[in-house]
Amino acid sequence: MVLQRGPLLLLTLSLGLASAQKTLDEVPVQPGFNAHKVEGRWLTTQLAASRAHLVSPADPLRLGLHSIWTRDEDVEFVFFWTGEGVCKGVNVTVHPTGLQGQFQGSREGASMLVRFVSTDYSHLILYVRLEDAGETTSLWALLARRMLGDPTWLGKYLGYVARFQLQKAPVFNLDGRHGPPDTSPTPRLLRWGLACQAWNPQ
Repeated sequence: MVLQRGPLLLLTLSLGLASAQKTLDEVPVQPGFNAHKVEGRWLTTQLAASRAHLVSPADPLRLGLHSIWTRDEDVEFVFFWTGEGVCKGVNVTVHPTGLQGQFQGSREGASMLVRFVSTDYSHLILYVRLEDAGETTSLWALLARRMLGDPTWLGKYLGYVARFQLQKAPVFNLDGRHGPPDTSPTPRLLRWGLACQAWNPQ
């Protein structure tokens, strides 16, 4: 039995990778995607994952997307950890893969592949595939410039949720209030400070 575990493990891993690749092949990319047009503040209205209980609603620390920016051809996602008096900005930079609308990167040993599935630049359906320690997790998010988005986009997003049999995940935003999109070229650290002040005003 011990000798059989090696081939079985390899078979399991290969089947998992094949399944992940099949899923990726079925994920579309926005035609003519322009990364510069997605710059600015975004709110997460829906989130789903390929794994159940990926995020616990009881966790006092919450990770939420704040904004998306570009640096030359790279795309930078700005997140915030908040809760229990903590407000810490984290940026994740991904690089173009050669396929328009697809980017990849890594952080803390985990690899990330991002596809901008569909957008009118006021709404955005985002696909993220994370690979960490041999485990693959898919995340799908519906983002909007304002929380009250177009129900047509919600229907489109829910179609992907059903198609890929995803599990709904809790949504956290830094600040429920939202004004016009932030498109100013504010330095990153200053943006982080202003965002934390909005979340936890003194």
